[in-house]
Amino acid sequence: MWSWRSGGSLDEHPVACCAGALPAVPGYCVHTAGWEQGVTSTAFIVFNLQSAAALCVGVGSFCDPEDLPGLAHFLEHMVFMGSLKYPDENGFDAFVREHGGSDNASTDCERTVFQFDIQQKYFKEALDRWAQFFIHPLMVWDAIDREVEAVDSEYQLAKPSDANRRELLLGSLAKPGHPMRKFFWGNAETLKHEPKNRNIDIYARLKDFWQLYYSAHYMNLVVQSKETLDTLEKWVMEIFSQIPNNGLPKPSFGHLTQPFDTPEFHKLYRVVPVRKVHSLNIAWGLPPQQRHYRVKPLHYISWLVGHEGKGSILSFLRKKFWALTLHGGNSETGFEQNSTYSIFSISVTLTEEGYEYFYEIAHAIFQYLKMLQKRGPDKSYHTAKKTDPADFVESLCENMQHFQKEDFLIGNNLLLDYKPEIIADALNQLCPLKANLFLLSAGHEEKCHLKERWFETQYSVEDIDKYWSDLWASDFELNQDLHLPEENKYIASNFTLKVRDCSETQHPVKILNTQLGCLWYKKDNKFRIPKAYVRFHLISPLIQQCSKSVVLFELFVNIFSHNLAEPAYEADVAQLEYKVVAGEHGLIIRVKGFNHKLPLLFQLIIDHLADFNFTPATFEMITEQLKKTYFNILIKPEMLAKDVRLFILEHGRWSIIDKYQRLMKGISVESLSAFIKAFKSHLFVEGLAQGNLTGRKSKDFLNYIVQKLQFVPLAHPCPVQFRVVDLPNTHLLCKVKTLNKGDANSEVTVYYQMHMEEPCFNFLRTKQTLGYHVYPACRNTSGILGFSVTVATQATKNNTELVDKKIEEFLVCFEEKLKILTTEVFNAQVSVLINMKECEDSYLGEEVDRNWNEIVTQQYFFDRLAHEIEALKSFTKADLVNWFQAHRGHKKKALSLHVVGFGKHEGDSDIIAASDAQQCYLGDMPQFIFLPPSSHMKDTASIRDIRDFTLALNLLPYHKILK
Repeated sequence: MWSWRSGGSLDEHPVACCAGALPAVPGYCVHTAGWEQGVTSTAFIVFNLQSAAALCVGVGSFCDPEDLPGLAHFLEHMVFMGSLKYPDENGFDAFVREHGGSDNASTDCERTVFQFDIQQKYFKEALDRWAQFFIHPLMVWDAIDREVEAVDSEYQLAKPSDANRRELLLGSLAKPGHPMRKFFWGNAETLKHEPKNRNIDIYARLKDFWQLYYSAHYMNLVVQSKETLDTLEKWVMEIFSQIPNNGLPKPSFGHLTQPFDTPEFHKLYRVVPVRKVHSLNIAWGLPPQQRHYRVKPLHYISWLVGHEGKGSILSFLRKKFWALTLHGGNSETGFEQNSTYSIFSISVTLTEEGYEYFYEIAHAIFQYLKMLQKRGPDKSYHTAKKTDPADFVESLCENMQHFQKEDFLIGNNLLLDYKPEIIADALNQLCPLKANLFLLSAGHEEKCHLKERWFETQYSVEDIDKYWSDLWASDFELNQDLHLPEENKYIASNFTLKVRDCSETQHPVKILNTQLGCLWYKKDNKFRIPKAYVRFHLISPLIQQCSKSVVLFELFVNIFSHNLAEPAYEADVAQLEYKVVAGEHGLIIRVKGFNHKLPLLFQLIIDHLADFNFTPATFEMITEQLKKTYFNILIKPEMLAKDVRLFILEHGRWSIIDKYQRLMKGISVESLSAFIKAFKSHLFVEGLAQGNLTGRKSKDFLNYIVQKLQFVPLAHPCPVQFRVVDLPNTHLLCKVKTLNKGDANSEVTVYYQMHMEEPCFNFLRTKQTLGYHVYPACRNTSGILGFSVTVATQATKNNTELVDKKIEEFLVCFEEKLKILTTEVFNAQVSVLINMKECEDSYLGEEVDRNWNEIVTQQYFFDRLAHEIEALKSFTKADLVNWFQAHRGHKKKALSLHVVGFGKHEGDSDIIAASDAQQCYLGDMPQFIFLPPSSHMKDTASIRDIRDFTLALNLLPYHKILK
């Protein structure tokens, strides 16, 4: 519901800029205009990207009527359900997906945003279809009744999120009458059952809300495409001019200031989370800061508070083994930033010991803030990290609601003005006596007797301890261990492009190949930016030997990451990024950023790996955190479903439950030390260096690993994929109970071993209203292909076996549609796929990701896309029909995976509060709870013991494309 984002990077588009009515951004020519109906529009010529559009309505959930909570969110859903001109309920969604695009929408406190992207060829028609949602949406009664269920499913999926629960609980502390106290999500109770009981005509109220608030003069529109600016403006005027304008004043809430200046806010709240976690959240309600977007005072403060280097809050807390992570700032969602207030919050993930010292931790935070207040703002720290715009048009249309025209493009990401008085004013408001404290821990359960209405969060409230409140009211001493960041040695100063020292190649080539490892290399001559990507895979057969070795490896990587956090943080600030990942078969090290200082960061990581050490206290702290990580994965139905599916399919894989059980039995410091020594002694190292690097310098990366680690070659090659079991020619069912007793959410996946998009969504979600998340997927399981259909539903609404039957109904219908598909439609779909695969990378990282995937899986099929395009060109409708029927016929290999939630449709009489899940496993050893099939699937073969079942199956050979 709230903020929806996807990745993208503006600074890596390798094109020239054209000047326009707005400041120049690489890759864009810009024009902005206002027109008679009141809509402000901005058009872009953009290169190497799909065409896209976004529209922001300057109205959101703050405008919900008191008697219909969630109405704004519900309307966002409903306008997509067909229009007078294009009445098909899912017609737009189908059109966009059929032509290589996607679409989405989100409702926030004071804005509602709609966006889509599509191949350029179909952009104008898509614009016309999309515009009808704002001109004349149908919102027929039948669709209203069904779409309420989708909204309710979205609400049910949101309930187990601790972040969502915190927002709702914090919002309830606002002054009476403030819109933050409203229930923005909406559900079946507020939008269906209660209106029916009170004789409220939801159909009429939806229409009224749309007419009142979906008015042209509240809207901003952004379009981007390769057409000329004149053409884009002509299209916009032609298509969007019919949006009605009621001329009414825009709703304003700016007069409702200081909503959290209440005694209820300035207290300590103990909260029972869903996840197994200890955390401290400190929040302040500030006057709205959005008007200071050119100065960004909260960005300035958050950069200093969130620093992780020497002298930082987190560095101090880590040395005491009190904290694992710390984040500070304002998320810029409507909940934290709107016209009535801005939230500044600091969140600390605590260790077991840190939980006992949470007041001391809060005190250290207040000491740091007091130090900043005494020093005042310093321009030398006036900096902001580069952020990749999530989705350019969506971000821009939101900017147009708040920024001056000349700042539309850059106002989000640049600090344009330095005004120390504005920064100091915000900083001085972050005092202890105005703070709200949330302390999250499962240990609070017996003390928390209050319950938030909508998400049923258990909590208690108390005054701040008198000792600490008196201390914080005084002129307390500063902490001499806390100070501002030091000079940064990782900041690049050389941005020259390297001269090629090898022959130019289209794909990576192997420039080093020894018994110890190999290196692939590609010089970037396409994007021509002073950046590089370096990745290595340190492969070892030790990792998958047993569940204990997997746990030891993951402990090692977590401690390694912890050790690197402080010394490598300066590099992160200098826009050098790194990540160390516990892969299935080896340690993966990734670094990227400006190539000038990238070797320094890489050498730091390898030095820490070579000289790896840890204290017993660090071992204990990370072990406890890993237990929580495993637990928090297991209580999510979608993650449990994935774990069960891969546990069945991949021979030799250890499930999360295996790992959790092994960790709970105990791991010794000595066993970890022995494992790390053995791991580092025998390796095969494979890497990729790509970007603004020479071949000679690239070899230094691999040579440095070999020199520092002093390992010997593996005796035998180590596979980097699992063997996959050959499923029998039948339909199998594996049905397990969710491990979170308070969760009604179920997950049903039907997997076929061996692609469908919009028809699946339309049939299973729109027509059958089985759940909010409905999606097909093409699966590549260790090289073995398959496809699946997944539905996230609720046990309070549907039985998983009935959902499984509906998936089968859909597949039967889909087969019939395939048979009657015209050649013209089939060829159009093939063309869309070809166009998608021919689409050029928009930034260097996309090309690197594709190349690295070939290397880390040891497939090396770097021209895979070209071969797939050639295959598509020879593909016929008969090929598709025959393929589908072959995998759906009597020889089908189908596996149904059900994670079953708690609810009346699964035979559960009482639903336990979501937080009660903690009680189940804090002291117990979890295990899969297998359920027998009911009457709906009584004739389906059932898996009741995964290991016994898979032992009887043959294994498919390792898969590799040879030509």
